[in-house]
Amino acid sequence: MFTDGGVVMELKGASNAFQAFMQETPEYSRAWLEMVQKLDAANPLDSKTKALAYLSVLAAAGLTGGIPFHVQHAKTLGASREEISGAVLVGLPAVGHAVIQALPLALAAYDA
Repeated sequence: MFTDGGVVMELKGASNAFQAFMQETPEYSRAWLEMVQKLDAANPLDSKTKALAYLSVLAAAGLTGGIPFHVQHAKTLGASREEISGAVLVGLPAVGHAVIQALPLALAAYDA
């Protein structure tokens, strides 16, 4: 868990790199968190849709380190196992089979 300036962020499932970023570089992580919160507030999508869309982006970009954390976040927002797999695979037509690399990781994180 990371606490800073009244903001508490659960780091369970976050990659080691992200945890180090949050804990070891507080000024950068504060600035980053503020930007993320402002972008989130500006986005008209509901929270679950944003979480699923973010999973799609991570899978399409091959950024699997954040998948477990973001799957758990989507799950807390009510995403089903089927919605998680659908989000991971939505990029299949655009980027090809590379997205399937994220599927086992996402489903394991959901089942954890």
